[in-house]
Amino acid sequence: MTDRVIPNAAELRGWRKSSYSNDQGGSCLEVLDNYCSAVPVHDSKNPHGPAVIVPASAWASFVAAVRSGDLGS
Repeated sequence: MTDRVIPNAAELRGWRKSSYSNDQGGSCLEVLDNYCSAVPVHDSKNPHGPAVIVPASAWASFVAAVRSGDLGS
């Protein structure tokens, strides 16, 4: 995986909004599942903006840390 950014996230279909996002202007993070052993992530408030591609293993570690509260403050 040499590219780490997709310049226009709207080119991809199947985005899923994070359960931490809301419809009242809160954090609007979307992820795309099943993408070449990686996880594209983007800001849904900017649908034609870039998406960052995170290795699937790093994303899984991040999600586990969020769920367990291990990120600290």
